[in-house]
Amino acid sequence: MTLCPIAIAVGCKKCPIFPVCPVKSIIGDYKPGVSENEKQQATSAKVGGKKSP
Repeated sequence: MTLCPIAIAVGCKKCPIFPVCPVKSIIGDYKPGVSENEKQQATSAKVGGKKSP
């Protein structure tokens, strides 16, 4: 759940105090270790992934 008004408006990574924010993973939308490329790969795996026998 995103409670931070800046995270709701533009996202955590675009916030001017992102590098020093102590609660970005608690009240914001920041997910450590998940890049945009990994999100796209996970989405494509769910949609068009094949199961091995």
